[in-house]
Amino acid sequence: MRVIRFSSPHGIRIGVWINNNVIDITEVCGSPLNSFLDLVFKASQAGKSVDEFLREVLEQRRGDLPTYSYRSIEKCEDNLRLLIPIIPPEVWGCGVTYRRSREARERETSVKGVYDLVYEAERPEIFFKATAHRCVGFGEEIGIRGDSKRSIPEAELTFILGFNQEIIGFTAGNDVSSSDIEGENPLYLPQAKIFDRCCALGPSILTVDEAGREPKLRVECRVFRSGKIAFEGSTSTAKMKRSIEELRYFLCRYNPVPPGSACLTGTGIVPPNDFSLRDGDIVEITIEKIGTLRNPVKQL
Repeated sequence: MRVIRFSSPHGIRIGVWINNNVIDITEVCGSPLNSFLDLVFKASQAGKSVDEFLREVLEQRRGDLPTYSYRSIEKCEDNLRLLIPIIPPEVWGCGVTYRRSREARERETSVKGVYDLVYEAERPEIFFKATAHRCVGFGEEIGIRGDSKRSIPEAELTFILGFNQEIIGFTAGNDVSSSDIEGENPLYLPQAKIFDRCCALGPSILTVDEAGREPKLRVECRVFRSGKIAFEGSTSTAKMKRSIEELRYFLCRYNPVPPGSACLTGTGIVPPNDFSLRDGDIVEITIEKIGTLRNPVKQL
C-alpha cells in the first residue's frame, strides 16, 4: 500500500492512497498517528505487517473514515496540502550503483579511475546527504548552489529504516547535486551534495509488503523549463549493480542510523554534460507504484 502525510484544517494527517482517493487513518488506532513510524509501531504491536494492519482497519472502518481526492491534496485545494512523507533525522546517499552513473562520473572527474574502482569494489560508496531541515517535500523548492555551474537532479529509489534498522518502505528521492564541484575533486563530494534544500522526498511511502524487499521499479525524470521539456530520461532499479539489502547492510554496519532515516540508492539517469538546472525549472521524478515527486528549482 501507499501511505502519505498531508495537512488539513484538522492538522497533520496520515492517509492511505488507494487509486485516486486518500483515506484518513490518523484517528483509527486509539492514539493519533503522527508519522509513518507510528503506523509501523502500531502494526508491530498487533503482530501484523503494515499492509495486514491497514487491510484490517479498512475492512472494519472504511465507511466511517474521511476520504479525500488525491488530486485535491496534490493541488492544495480545500485547505489540503501534501507534505514530505516522513521527516528523516538523517538522509544518506549511495553512489555509482548503476553503470550509467559510473560512466558519467568517470567522464566528468579530473581524477580518473576513482569511480571504476568503486563500481567494482566490494564496499559501495555511501555518503551523508542531508538532515531534516535540508529536505523538502512535494511542491516545495529544491535549491541549487550559487557557486556551481552544473547542477543536476538525481532520481533515486529511497528506502526508509525502521526501529531495528530494517527497511520499512520506499519513496522517491531527488539527490540534487553539483556535478562540476564533485568532478573537480572527489574530496569535494560533501559540498557537491549537502546544501540548503538539497534533497526532496515523496510523494508517498510504498510499503515493503507491496514493493518487495528488492523492488524492480521504473524510474523517470523530467525537467520542465518555460513549460517545455528541457530534459527527460528513464531507467529501472533492475539495472542496479548492488542489491538494496547490500546497501542497507553497509550503511548500518557499525553505524547506529536512527529510525525514520532515509537512504537514496543511486541514480541511473544522468543529464548530458551541457545541461544544468536553472532557477524556475520544474523537476518531476516518477517511480512506479510510488507516484510523482514534483519540485520547482530555486537558485540559492
